[in-house]
Amino acid sequence: MAKKTPTFSHIRKDDFVEVITGRDKGKRGKVLRVHRDEGRLVVEKVHMIKRHTRPSRLTQQGGIIEREGKIHMSNVMVVCTRCDRPVRVGKKILENGKKVRICRKCGDVVGQTS
Repeated sequence: MAKKTPTFSHIRKDDFVEVITGRDKGKRGKVLRVHRDEGRLVVEKVHMIKRHTRPSRLTQQGGIIEREGKIHMSNVMVVCTRCDRPVRVGKKILENGKKVRICRKCGDVVGQTS
């Protein structure tokens, strides 16, 4: 039986993250896509893979195409814009009832508010 992956993630699309382990350790980039069911995400210019494709109607020219691959969520951390370092993310409810993600180091709001 397959492992269940968490449906909620502290990482969202358009967050700025840093890779903390693996061959791309130390690289930073913007999150392009989040695959919650797999527990993986795609980060801009990180984990570049080469894909061999055939010519088709969509891609007229075949060949070797280099693109970003998926990496596991546990291998990245959100970068705080104020601290400029990878931090853990906490949650806080503001006075107006809005839920926000905050930096555990400086207490500043991280990423977008929801």
